Formats: sequence, C-alpha cells, structure tokens
Amino acid sequence: MPHGRTTGRCKRDKGAWEKPPVNVDAKWAELEAGYQWLTQKYPRFLNTNNYKHLGTLGTGNHFIEICLDESDQVWIMLHSGSRGIGNAIGTYFIDLAQKEMQETLETLPSRDLAYFMEGTEYFDDYLKAVAWAQLFASLNRDAMMENVVTALQSVTQKTVRQPQTLAMEEINCHHNYVQKEQHFSEEIYVTRKGAVSARAGQYGIIPGSMGAKSFIVRGLGNEESFCSCSHGAGRVMSRTKAKKLFSVEDQIRATAHVECRKDAEVIDEIPMAYKDIDAVMAAQSDLVEVIYTLRQVVCVKG
Repeated sequence: MPHGRTTGRCKRDKGAWEKPPVNVDAKWAELEAGYQWLTQKYPRFLNTNNYKHLGTLGTGNHFIEICLDESDQVWIMLHSGSRGIGNAIGTYFIDLAQKEMQETLETLPSRDLAYFMEGTEYFDDYLKAVAWAQLFASLNRDAMMENVVTALQSVTQKTVRQPQTLAMEEINCHHNYVQKEQHFSEEIYVTRKGAVSARAGQYGIIPGSMGAKSFIVRGLGNEESFCSCSHGAGRVMSRTKAKKLFSVEDQIRATAHVECRKDAEVIDEIPMAYKDIDAVMAAQSDLVEVIYTLRQVVCVKG
C-alpha cells in the first residue's frame, strides 16, 4: 500500500498507485461524478491528489497500526484523510470568503472567521465540495482497511473474522468535517477540526502517539461540547522543533515495544512530541468513557 510522498520533480510518487487495484477503481466510481463537477467549476482542483491517491496513507501523523487490547484481542487501526484535496478545498474557500467579505472583514474578531451567507452560491458549493472530500476520506479508509485485512490474511494464513460483539464492531469516524446537526433546539452546522462526534452511546477512536496507548471510547452525549471529543493527543511542539530536540537514539528508546520505522525521517513523530494521552483522556472524562485501551505492536507511518 503506497505511503509517504516523493518530493521534487520525480515522475513517480511513492505515495500514489502506479496502477490502482480493483477495489480502488470501484470506490472511485462513487466519487467520479462529484470530482467532475468540482473540477469543471473550480479547475484549480485538477492539480490535487485524486484517483491514484485513493486507498493510500499519506504522510505526517497518518498511520496504520496493529494493536492489542487488554485481553490481547487484535485490532487494526488506521488514521488517514482525504489525501490533501480536502485541505485544498478548505484553504481555497476560506480565501474566497475573505475576499467576498473584504469591506466588512475588519469587523470580525479574526479574518479567519470570514463566512458565506447561507443560500448563496459559494455557501452551497462549499458544502457540496466538503461533502465530496469527506466521502473521499471515508472511501480511502475503507480501501486501505480492505487491503490491510487481505495482507494480514496472506501473511498469517488465517482468516480475519468479523467481530462478534457490538463493542467490537468496525468503528469509522471523521475527524475534520462539517455536518448539519441539532443542538439546543436549533439546526446548525458543526465543524469538527481535530475532533470526533461523541453522541451518547456512539463509539469513537482516540489514538495516542506511535509509542503510547490508544483508546476505543463511547460518547456520553455532552451537549456543552456539542457532543464532541478530541481526536487524539495533539502535539506539544512543532515538527521542526522535534527534529532539532530529539535523535534517532531517542526514537529507538521511545518505541522499543513497537515494530516501526526508527530513522531520522520520522523523528518528528516521536512520542515526546505529543501530549500525554492519559492527561488528555482525564481532561475529557465528562465527554467519553473508555471501553478498550489499546497498545501498538506494529506502526506504519507515511
């Protein structure tokens, strides 16, 4: 499965398929009409990752992990996104909103709070484009999970069986997205950035760093948080600072219990660059309850 990326002018991007597999073709068929609309109306998005990046991991904090819970049951966990096109859509429409509000922008607390009025063309286009990117992200995860399961079965010569209990069902959640919801007796649009939905009884995933614990949680439906919780630990320092502060030896020690890359290129993902996941979980104990605590045994980074 492609992961990472090739910088510079190299024709072959290691983060993309040379020839996408059949399951990626099937998923792209669900995206193609929306992609045609998006790129015909906004041709700038032709230069973003698309078909050949569907079903690929990406870079940064994206990962594929094999984890074990308290009873040594095996979990496959992956974290990915829309492979850049969602970010490109968000950035473009934020810039567009700032230009549209040029005359009144100074009245806002921050220029990043620029907005489109509901019912306008750009408002509708933004929602349509974001919905498409969210579908891309979801199908991207689906394709990768299918391919990870196939690879595991091939290597272990064992069938990966479907979970038998509700608490161990496949859990799939967005962490950067927009959704229309009912809160405080009103229908509103909720944007969750680095956050997941945590409605009462809803299962979610809160990963730690590549050397820390991760959690399967159940939402408590806290309305004060708009039924949300954090998506993960979050960084305590920039990637640049982490690379200056830590060494390969530090990375090797911090991930001694995990089979993963331990070289200079992934030092920015060292566990010490992230917040203490236990402290994060304690701070949101009124938002979610922990159902399973997972520990990584294999971690693939982009």
